[in-house]
Amino acid sequence: MIINILSLETLTSKTQDQITKLYRQLNADNKQRSLFEILQASNNVSVFAAIADDCVVGIAILSTYKVISGYRGMVDDVVVDVSQRGNGIGKKLMQRLLKEAKLMGLDEVFLFTGHHRKPAISLYTSLGFTLRKSGLYNLTIN
Repeated sequence: MIINILSLETLTSKTQDQITKLYRQLNADNKQRSLFEILQASNNVSVFAAIADDCVVGIAILSTYKVISGYRGMVDDVVVDVSQRGNGIGKKLMQRLLKEAKLMGLDEVFLFTGHHRKPAISLYTSLGFTLRKSGLYNLTIN
């Protein structure tokens, strides 16, 4: 297994299709945006893909932004194929993502996960993430 950072130059329709199917395992109800849209240079997003036998078996996305209080990253859409879970792929994806975050000079990395996702929470805490005492508010704009 290798972990690649996807780019527009290396993105194929096959990869897009594999990631579309993979993401449905995380959230079948969300409307997905195309990787061709996500990977635009102005979007400040890195898509990490775990690839085994020419198939995407896991992804993690890092978005970066700068604000007065620092240079931050947000982790989104971490998913490993259900048939591959428990093999350390999620950990390898996150370790690679965090290594890249450090190389980029980020001050802090955030992520959100559902309280019911116990294996994910165990992974994130094993990597040093802590539950922050803050209020997260959400507004869906259609």
